[in-house]
Amino acid sequence: MVWKLRQSARVSKLYCAPGNGGIADEAECLPVDLKTLASIVAVGEQVRPDLTVVGPELPLTLGVVEEFTRRGWPVFGPTKAAAQLEWSKSFAKEFLQRHRIPTAAYAICDSVEEVRAALTHFHLPVVVKADGLAAGKGVVIAASKEEAASVASEMFSGKMVGAAGLRVVLEECLKGDELSFLVLSDGERVAALVAAQDHKRIGDGDTGPNTGGMGAYSTSDIVDDKMRDWLVNHIARPVVAGMKAEGAEYRGVLYCGLMMTARGPMVLEFNCRFGDPETQPILMRLESDLVEALEASVEGRVSEGDFKWSPDASVCVVMASGGYPGTFEVGKNIVGLDRAAAVEGVKVFHAGTSKRNEEFYTAGGRVLGVSARAGDLETAVRRAYEACEKISFDGAHYRKDIAARALRK
Repeated sequence: MVWKLRQSARVSKLYCAPGNGGIADEAECLPVDLKTLASIVAVGEQVRPDLTVVGPELPLTLGVVEEFTRRGWPVFGPTKAAAQLEWSKSFAKEFLQRHRIPTAAYAICDSVEEVRAALTHFHLPVVVKADGLAAGKGVVIAASKEEAASVASEMFSGKMVGAAGLRVVLEECLKGDELSFLVLSDGERVAALVAAQDHKRIGDGDTGPNTGGMGAYSTSDIVDDKMRDWLVNHIARPVVAGMKAEGAEYRGVLYCGLMMTARGPMVLEFNCRFGDPETQPILMRLESDLVEALEASVEGRVSEGDFKWSPDASVCVVMASGGYPGTFEVGKNIVGLDRAAAVEGVKVFHAGTSKRNEEFYTAGGRVLGVSARAGDLETAVRRAYEACEKISFDGAHYRKDIAARALRK
């Protein structure tokens, strides 16, 4: 987002709070505690921004949009009430049911006893989800009822994902291809972004535990125009209209995580922000001014003409720390970034990195988003992996099959 905002002719000064090692090369990074509203407001007081773009989910749940708006600072993102679509899976499921938007069958449970009773109504495998925010780690596909009950018990105990798991949602396990479909909303109108496909599992062939995302790709033919219009008219617009009807007007980006099933598209989850790693390939294809589009959302004038897209394909491969999404070590020296960036069409986006004495080190689970754009998906994938091979750090791990299913098709 920093990279794309920086390209706008409208931008003379760009800040990022807190930022990271790579972002520091493109924006002035400011220290902030994203867990406290007071710290975020203090940064606002310091810079008096013309436009604030909220990136992660946590500040939304603290009410940063309401607080900045109250102070007269234009801010892009949904209110805390509207962001319930992300921070409460039980709210989202009940909202979808109220507004007859297609989604998987579910049960909301507040105890292991309720989980065991509800499991009698589900076929296997069954999906167990923590109700709250869990950084992409609160979803487990259980192969047996015993496993589902055990996972739920661990969530309820707080050991697995903390307070996010004090309520659990059971869902039927849907089959099909996942699709990330994002729209820009001003509370009434929506404009669709290009679609992308995420790869959630840690291992090749979609094996191992779920993560925040190990890679994504975007092409012009993931969805055709007819399906795009269906998704806008039967999912995105009804969500925005439903939120407005319930008194929680939705302004910002609405990320619809979908499963394209034999019964049709069904909603898996919502994010109330640009999603990682889908944002990387999506914004690599954006050829219009991102600032203009975000201001249209803030000012209530979103239209279909807000975006101009390249027909090129793009891909992002996430390089992660060894052990992620479980326990991992940080502080590993990262080498080869310059050589990777020299590959044609490649941009290496930093995630969990820090910078000391002009050298970069790992500082999180997902470390880098190695991204590439090209005239076709095969070339984009080849470029991204060529760049990955030039980067190394102790314990580095990345999937070798991002977009492989699309290439086979």
